[in-house]
Amino acid sequence: MSDNKIKIEVVYALPREQTLLKLDVPQSSTIADAIKLSGLLEKHPEIDLEKGKFGLFGKLSKTDTVLREKDRIEIYRPLLADPKEVRRKRAEEGKAMKKGGGDI
Repeated sequence: MSDNKIKIEVVYALPREQTLLKLDVPQSSTIADAIKLSGLLEKHPEIDLEKGKFGLFGKLSKTDTVLREKDRIEIYRPLLADPKEVRRKRAEEGKAMKKGGGDI
């Protein structure tokens, strides 16, 4: 490895496909730089560097964050359903079932 390069990983997971790329990038690279260098923007046009959410080891980070050796960039997708709303609906359905008794 050259002195002016660092090793990083970029990960992106879809429901049926997970991608983990190991890259050598220039030391002063940002999250946005590394994602561009990874080629994932061409393969997955739904990734939006302006509006998307990204993290380093599970911690939400801005795209202008400068990377360090062995950082792992995570590209997050929007949630399909709000977990709080799903739990609320399940709780309501459970209350309705208990009240009605139903056929057993």
